Amino acid sequence: MLGCNMKPVIIVLVVALHLCMITPSSSVTRTRHKRAWIIDSFTIEEESPGPFPYVLGNVHVDRDYQVKFKLHGDGVDEDPKGVLRINEKNGVIYVLGKVDYETKKVLKLKFEARNVSNEQLDTRLGVEITILDINDHAPTFAKQLYEISIEESEQQGTRIFTAYAVDGDRPGTLNSSVEYKIVSVTPNIPTAEFYIEDNGKISFKGCLDYEKAVKHTLLVEAKDRGEVVRLASTSTVIVNVLDKNNHMPVFSGRTGEGRVTERESGMSPLRIHVTDKDTKGTAAWRVKYTINGDKKGNFKIQTDPETNDGILTVVKPLDFEEGSERVLSISVENEEPYFSCQMKRKTSGGLWKVNSIDADPAKGAEPVLVSETFSVFVEDVNDPPEFTFTTREVVVDEDTAIGNPLETFTAVDPDGKSPNDFEYVIGDDPGGWVTVDPKTGAITTANTLDRESAYVVNGTYIITLYAVDKGEPPMSATATLTIHVTDKNDNLPQLDSNILSVCLSEETTMTNISAFDLDGDPYSGPFRFELLGDDTEKWSLDSNYGTRVHLMKKGAVYAGHHELQINVYDRQGRFSVQNISITVCDCSVSPDCLGREASSSTKINSSGIGIIFAALFLLLGILLLASLLICGRKKIEFPLVLDSGDVLLTSNIETPGTDCKIPDTPQLIKVDQNLKETSQGFYGQNGTIQSNHQAAMNNQQETKQTLQVGSQGLSSYRDSYQSKEGLGYHQGLSSYRDSYQSKEGFGYHQHYSNTMYKNMTMQQSMSRTDRYKASTLSGHHSASSRGGSFLMRKEALSSLVSKRLISVQAGEEELCDYDPKVYTCEDDSVLNPELDCISIDEGSFVPDDLLYLGHRFQKLAKICSPTPTQI
Repeated sequence: MLGCNMKPVIIVLVVALHLCMITPSSSVTRTRHKRAWIIDSFTIEEESPGPFPYVLGNVHVDRDYQVKFKLHGDGVDEDPKGVLRINEKNGVIYVLGKVDYETKKVLKLKFEARNVSNEQLDTRLGVEITILDINDHAPTFAKQLYEISIEESEQQGTRIFTAYAVDGDRPGTLNSSVEYKIVSVTPNIPTAEFYIEDNGKISFKGCLDYEKAVKHTLLVEAKDRGEVVRLASTSTVIVNVLDKNNHMPVFSGRTGEGRVTERESGMSPLRIHVTDKDTKGTAAWRVKYTINGDKKGNFKIQTDPETNDGILTVVKPLDFEEGSERVLSISVENEEPYFSCQMKRKTSGGLWKVNSIDADPAKGAEPVLVSETFSVFVEDVNDPPEFTFTTREVVVDEDTAIGNPLETFTAVDPDGKSPNDFEYVIGDDPGGWVTVDPKTGAITTANTLDRESAYVVNGTYIITLYAVDKGEPPMSATATLTIHVTDKNDNLPQLDSNILSVCLSEETTMTNISAFDLDGDPYSGPFRFELLGDDTEKWSLDSNYGTRVHLMKKGAVYAGHHELQINVYDRQGRFSVQNISITVCDCSVSPDCLGREASSSTKINSSGIGIIFAALFLLLGILLLASLLICGRKKIEFPLVLDSGDVLLTSNIETPGTDCKIPDTPQLIKVDQNLKETSQGFYGQNGTIQSNHQAAMNNQQETKQTLQVGSQGLSSYRDSYQSKEGLGYHQGLSSYRDSYQSKEGFGYHQHYSNTMYKNMTMQQSMSRTDRYKASTLSGHHSASSRGGSFLMRKEALSSLVSKRLISVQAGEEELCDYDPKVYTCEDDSVLNPELDCISIDEGSFVPDDLLYLGHRFQKLAKICSPTPTQI
């Protein structure tokens, strides 16, 4: 029952609320959605001037209890804040300030009604307030100033710029619709007019002229189409006009005499002046000159980049005889193609009537040229003579007799003013082989021609001839005569090298012999070789025909220098006798026999510098040592160990292949009868040294002399044999010497000590055994050399060397295949009753101690050395 009674009441309340909310400035439509009312038709005009606050509308809720109203959302507690407010008691909505359409186009709010007693939500409504746009934004350009450039030759109607402005009002309305207008143009020239279309496209009518206006300033306006009020803004467009070639160059004058001297070049007879009204320095101002009528290319013209003048220059000499005046047509044009634009009349609509010329060759147009005629006068001077022919060739035998005519050259005078009176002079004749008649120009031979001369190249000899006139100044002409020299057989064959070398060997060895002939074919090679004399027994040729043959050495040839003779024939049978010097040497020492002496000389020369520096350092060392001695430095004493016994020195140093057999019977030179007897007393019948001690005691003086002679003989034998057999001889001789000294007791320790002191420097780089051998051999050689210098003569030494070589190189005898020869055994005792026993303390003998004795060695050597016997 209660539900039925309440229905009419609720309907009345709703109708009453609706009636209360209706106002002249607003309209509300209600729709119930789950206890919420949505009001969707409130509107506010943007930028309304007020007065504020004013009532937008109100919401009335009919309740038995008291309610309060709340409003949330845009314009209240959200941006834009502070624009709307609602009365909590009666629900009236107030507008507090201006609203910007461009900031917020719709304000969305929430309306609530709550019970005052319990704060329970009674009613919730969604309210949307639409902002009504007004024309409050003027159209704006992106920039307040635009600057563009346009060429002067641009055709009318061409778009040069597009203006664009943006209006912030509601799109699609008159408030945001923009129209454009050119407010002003500065400067405003009568030949051109700028205009702008509805879409902002800027162009012009007529003709631009750089000379009248370099720059145009346009003030462009953009205005909307608002109904109430129309808003506008402006922007400036600066149009820079680029100068183009709309002015032709004009000849303005000339400077220079306009005269040139014939046969001269590089001079400038004229300087041509032009003027141009276009901007200086641009391609529209710079000009190019063209010469017409210069068929032989005698002239050229260049542009002065500073003044635009044309500089006429003679590049090829002129000839007065061809004409005394040269008429030239010179054209001028700019670097940039010419254009022209002239206004005829203006029209009320569309483009104006103009006359335009575009002479751009790239567009198929003909260039526009400006021409003028200039004259250049040629001054006559003395012309040089001219040969009727400047080159000639002749063929001459190289044995042609002196005075033989070769050719006659004739010169003429191109001026024709004087007779052909010239003087002919030879210019280039490096060999001095020809002469010329100074009046007639006839050339004859003055010397014998030689095809093999260095002046003849590929069989040709070139001379030059001058013809000199008698004008002022004297002038000359040049001609060339080429002589082809025919070859004759006037040279004999020769060897490339007359000094050869070959290796010493029992087998056949060979070396190359090559020949050459300065003559050409058929007077040169291949050659025929013929060996002369008795040398064919030792030497032979493997072939006797060709440019190169092999000289073969037979096995019996000894080492040394050999002289041979050989005939060398050319193909015509002419020959020359050639001497050949051949060096035969041991190639195991050096493969290049000829290079030994040269290398030795080089080493001596280079080592001489080292000797000089060594002497300087030695002098410096002596001075330093003297200063140390003067300062009294303490001397260091080295203990002298005199014990040298019980030391076994290695002597079996022979190795296979390094020693050769020594003939059993050394042959001594028969110097005189006494020497012969002495030698027989010293050597036995089989060539060995006698070991008879009693004979030596009976004649001590004779034994000493015999020892000296025998030592000299061995020294000479060693020197001749050493170059062949090397180390083997030294080893055999060392054993020979050791055996003799052990039997005869002849000063072994004495020679050892003396040698050790003299060779102290060399021994520092040798082992103990090597130093011992070297010192012993050197001491023995020194003693024998002193005896040899007293008894032997130079002739006897040469004879001994020759005989030793023949003995060593005897055929069919193998020198290095023999059984070892026993000279003595180390356990054989030596009996010498006249020698006293010397007691030597036990101890070890170190030969190196002798190297550090210093000045004490002299005293030791003096004590150990016997008094020399006078001979």
